[in-house]
Amino acid sequence: PHPPPHPAPTRAPRAQVRGLVRQHIESYNYFIDTDLQKIVFAQANKRVTLDQVTPEPFYLEYHSIRVGEPCVEEDLNVVGTNPHDCRLRDMTYAAPILVDIEYTRGKELVRRKGVEIGRMPIMLRSSHCMLAGKNSDELARLKECPYDSGGYFVIKGTEKVVLIQEQLSKNRILVEKDGKGEITASVTSSTHMHKTRTALVVKHGQIKLKHNSLVEEVPVVLVMKAMGIETDMEIVQLVGCEPQFCDALAASLEVCNSEAQVFTTQQALEYLGSKVKERRGGRFVRQTKSKVDEARDLLANVVLSHVPVEQYDFRSKVLYLAIMVRRIILASLDPTTIDDKDYYGNKRLELAGQMLALLFEDLFKQFNAKLKKSAEKYFGSSHNRAQPFDIKIHMEGQRNLITKGMEDSISTGNWRVGRFKMDRQGVTQVLSRLSFIAALGMVTRINSQFEKTRKVSGPRSLQPSQWGMLCPSDTPEGESCGLVKNLALMAHVTIDEDEQPLVQAAFNLGVEDLNMVSGEEINASGSYLVFLNGLVLGIHRNPHQLGLQLRRLRRCGRIGRYVSIHVQENLRAVNLSSDGGRVCRPLIIVDGGKPKVTSEHVREVTEGIRTFDDFMLEGLIEFLDVNEENNSYIALYESDVTPHHTH
Repeated sequence: PHPPPHPAPTRAPRAQVRGLVRQHIESYNYFIDTDLQKIVFAQANKRVTLDQVTPEPFYLEYHSIRVGEPCVEEDLNVVGTNPHDCRLRDMTYAAPILVDIEYTRGKELVRRKGVEIGRMPIMLRSSHCMLAGKNSDELARLKECPYDSGGYFVIKGTEKVVLIQEQLSKNRILVEKDGKGEITASVTSSTHMHKTRTALVVKHGQIKLKHNSLVEEVPVVLVMKAMGIETDMEIVQLVGCEPQFCDALAASLEVCNSEAQVFTTQQALEYLGSKVKERRGGRFVRQTKSKVDEARDLLANVVLSHVPVEQYDFRSKVLYLAIMVRRIILASLDPTTIDDKDYYGNKRLELAGQMLALLFEDLFKQFNAKLKKSAEKYFGSSHNRAQPFDIKIHMEGQRNLITKGMEDSISTGNWRVGRFKMDRQGVTQVLSRLSFIAALGMVTRINSQFEKTRKVSGPRSLQPSQWGMLCPSDTPEGESCGLVKNLALMAHVTIDEDEQPLVQAAFNLGVEDLNMVSGEEINASGSYLVFLNGLVLGIHRNPHQLGLQLRRLRRCGRIGRYVSIHVQENLRAVNLSSDGGRVCRPLIIVDGGKPKVTSEHVREVTEGIRTFDDFMLEGLIEFLDVNEENNSYIALYESDVTPHHTH
């Protein structure tokens, strides 16, 4: 008898696989579900109040934010829409951004739900798109191809892709040689409020701190004294008591005592206050603060701004500075500890979600500033007011600001964020529909922040650390060779994860809190520093045991599956990372000389009993990023596996 005909597949063939564009879609979903809330509930954005005293009290407060269903306006009617419709009619596929607000109108308090403040372009196949979770029959009815991967936007009828942007990682210490062969350690701090770069440079044997807000470089010992560590002994203990560290620090300690004549914290702050650049324009008025207060505020909030300082307790920041000094001295003694800028573990990829978050935050701040301005204008004028001031009318008038800002940026590809002096061209491109592969390749393309004209070979060459993460051959010929890259098929780009469970796990596994240990204990020969996303958590005496236990927790799902645990022997450090933008790839775990995935598992996959996620949940496969691969021993083929292999 003839074999029975196969039933038609009911869902899109890519529902089983993880898909090539899932990193875009996941980052966009994270932005819509989590980042939007964070931006609106940030201290600076949650409430709009006036600086001046008004006849009746006035404020506006946001209580929640969400994105509605995709729709368009037709003759003042709002109707639902689909991507195909938008393509044909040259419209933008977007959904309203709705907020719940509470504000004062005259003497009464008004609460409003679902006020529209603008429109958010919707990424195709994301959780808010109407195509999400549809099977191939339903997609066909909507005139969509079931094989189309999504991950792009439809803006004014054209399909636009936000390219992945490659950057050096933020909040990490990078030690490198400058043009003159001197060693520098620099950190680009990035928080919601500030993005600044702090560097330590070596000049005439002295280590100095260099920052934009200071007129000139300042001796680093002086900065440490300004942060409350007055005695030279404490400074030496924090950096390291070994003779080679003491010798290297001698010149820096000397300059503090002889040239600057600084011995106490007060004197150090006065000295620093005289070096602070005068801010021209803006809302800053010179006379309000004394120089000492200004210097103290600068140290607390601007220099190394990602290290938190609470109530002017500088302990963690001083320690961070001491680690930077130690790294510089180590690099001068042992050149192998110098970092490589092109090493892929030092890179972060910015996905569509993060790029849109930057843009939305800037537009939202502008939106609030305009509302504040119109309120000030109303209360400032003295004409007879028959109607009480209703901010909601002004909110509806300003709706276009966010809508147009998002739409224009995606359609032109110019990303302008005023607060961070960021101005990038060519962030988006029109989706190339020459072939199915061309469209897919476009969505996994990576753009470097490098001028194409410079003939530098470093960033262009194929780095060994890119193995398995980036495609070794898919790159254009000519001027952008090696600067435009493509993700490998199995590579995944992480999104931010909650740090709290990781902190808890680390302390439970024996990490000693920084505030409980002295400088001498931190630099003792057996203790390793434990970092979490670039910040120091504490110290641990048995780093390999810690790494092993954290990996076990990760495999059974107690901490995030994309958390990376990297033990650095030469720097005596354990780096835990859960931040977004790291590239990682799945590997089969080897246990006792045998791979955990057996032919039985493979059979279950072909029969459709198992999916990729089941392998993850059962701890048969795990994702390693570039750094953690350094602590692993990976076999390329199953036949190569020995008892020493880990993956």
